[in-house]
Amino acid sequence: MTSSNPLLDFSDLPLFDRIAPEHVGPAVDELLVGANAALERVTAPDFPARWNDISAVLDVSTEKLSRAWGAVGHLNSVADTPELRAAYNAALPRVTEFWTRLGADERLYAKYKAVDVKTLNTEQAQAHKNAIRNFVLSGAELTGAARERFAVIQERQAELSQKFSENALDATEAFAYYAREDELTGLPDDVRHAARTQAEADGREGYKLTLKMPSYLPVMQFADSSQLRETLYKAYTTRASDQSAPEFSRFDNSAVMQEILALRLEEAQLLGYRNFGEVSVVAKMADSPEQVIAFLRDLGQRARPYGVKDVADLREFAAAQLGLSNPQPWDYAWIGEKLKEARYAFSEQEVKQYFTAPKVLAGLFKIVETLFEVEIRPASAPVWTPGVEFYRIERQGTLVGQFYLDQPARTGKRGGAWMDDVRARWLRPDTGQLQTPVAHLVCNFADGVDGKPPLLSHDDVTTLFHECGHGLHHLLSQVNERDVSGISGVEWDAVELPSQFMENFCWEWDVLKHMTAHVDTGEPLPRALFDKMLAAKNFQSGMQTLRQIEFSLFDMLLHTQWRPGDDLMALLAGVRKDYAVITPPTYSRTAHTFSHIFSGGYAAGYYSYKWAEVLSADAYAAFEESAHMDAESGGGINTDNGGSARSVTQETGRKYRQAILEAGGSRPAMESFKAFRGREPTIDALMRHQGMA
Repeated sequence: MTSSNPLLDFSDLPLFDRIAPEHVGPAVDELLVGANAALERVTAPDFPARWNDISAVLDVSTEKLSRAWGAVGHLNSVADTPELRAAYNAALPRVTEFWTRLGADERLYAKYKAVDVKTLNTEQAQAHKNAIRNFVLSGAELTGAARERFAVIQERQAELSQKFSENALDATEAFAYYAREDELTGLPDDVRHAARTQAEADGREGYKLTLKMPSYLPVMQFADSSQLRETLYKAYTTRASDQSAPEFSRFDNSAVMQEILALRLEEAQLLGYRNFGEVSVVAKMADSPEQVIAFLRDLGQRARPYGVKDVADLREFAAAQLGLSNPQPWDYAWIGEKLKEARYAFSEQEVKQYFTAPKVLAGLFKIVETLFEVEIRPASAPVWTPGVEFYRIERQGTLVGQFYLDQPARTGKRGGAWMDDVRARWLRPDTGQLQTPVAHLVCNFADGVDGKPPLLSHDDVTTLFHECGHGLHHLLSQVNERDVSGISGVEWDAVELPSQFMENFCWEWDVLKHMTAHVDTGEPLPRALFDKMLAAKNFQSGMQTLRQIEFSLFDMLLHTQWRPGDDLMALLAGVRKDYAVITPPTYSRTAHTFSHIFSGGYAAGYYSYKWAEVLSADAYAAFEESAHMDAESGGGINTDNGGSARSVTQETGRKYRQAILEAGGSRPAMESFKAFRGREPTIDALMRHQGMA
């Protein structure tokens, strides 16, 4: 079976075009046998307690399991089928059981504790320190019944997280509304065309509207029919909940959420903590849940006056200009679009015509190549579906890393956007060869229509830059120790720094003018239109900040104050009472698809987005300072200097690359930040960037 099973081929990149559901079980069986044998070998009394010796046996074996299971998990996220889902769910308990047992193995824990840290290099020492911490958090110091219960909790949590994710995806895909043409007034032509094509594919009359972002968001922003917006809004905000339509009740996540939270609380208490929030921050920059809550409340108080004014502006405009005296929650995105058009004399739809996906990608690559001294080259690799692109990153002809780019939304692909690693940079202890990193960058953008390239909204462009930032963090690493290479070992509340940092370039004229071309004329974005976009940059930033505060605070309070049997919605209502400036209807159940915290690794960590935004805004301020110096000398990011002296901005890019991106998790994030900025971060740049200074 080994020779014919693509999941067992580790010679190079995953064989995504050959992996089938029937390969999953046999591959997992074989890899678990190997991993268990490796565990027994390194925990034998006569096996030396030496870092490289342990790694050459155990890490080499478990890395194969990680890579194969990672490929299966990736396909489960981007190319879900009933057969693959069944195979994934059948293998999940066995994989979870192995990792739980490995993390809590007292023999292995003792072996690691016996390693002489004086024999380790800096990278190994950091990885060793993390490993000891992770053993404790994985229950290695538990005994007897507590140890057994901890293992049961881990396995059940894995099942429930997968079930939550499946329910959210299935509830999203189950809904469709076939609209009449007269209901679509205001909807952009490309969205209308895509909806007609989808209806025809279903053999139906009218226009198919769904809850996937390329369909749902334009309806909420542009459709003039309040009734149509309400229909989709209600379906969207009740997905996977007790409030959804009866035919979708099988996707209800209510009980799943209660059980996940109860198990996390029990896990924390078994480990000697009061709540899961305390467990979560052990491996983060933040010192305690209380510090996080104080940070969020402080930011919320600063932002609230701006959020209140944002809503007052919307209501006043709706009454005076749109004849809408009592706007409802499903009206505000539409009102906001109308107000933006009136105030700044442009619309998102107008901007979108200039952002063709190929041109945006070329512009993104130019920035990366210029700032970080690399070349990005198209390459070929086995992929899971046509349309997935693959690239090599090189520096002076030497391979640095590779990545897959999967942009279009489609059936069987979960919503949102993310970066995931395929493999890490690693000086392999088995061969002595340097393994280069590989990553996935995944988005959910609308396809092109009528043979034209896909059009991206400016938000889509920002999303692409964001995920690229994560990818660069993983791919440009110069760390040779796998467990602190790239994004591995980076504190979770600092991991968004490079991604949010890259978003800033989407607001730079010197960048945008090189990555725009009108879909019909090929003309670049006019400077006058960019100036309007820039003037509108912080439009509703108060509202948007408060929305993030709401999510973040709800997450942390769930994991510090909630107790089994408590009403989640009552807790959310309490947070909204303090920070929401638009109160959703009582039927709203957005928590039931809050995948970040119930199935995405952000439990008691959603605050990381705002926390890291402070870091990224402050880091980008260094580039603003450099750009000011370049402007005075006539240089800049896109200066074609024919290979002569680099601009100040490019020098700052090199310093940022070396201090932040290349260092990965090999040292605490604060040390990396101070190596770049020369000091600790302040919140000032964030408030200024968001127009709330």
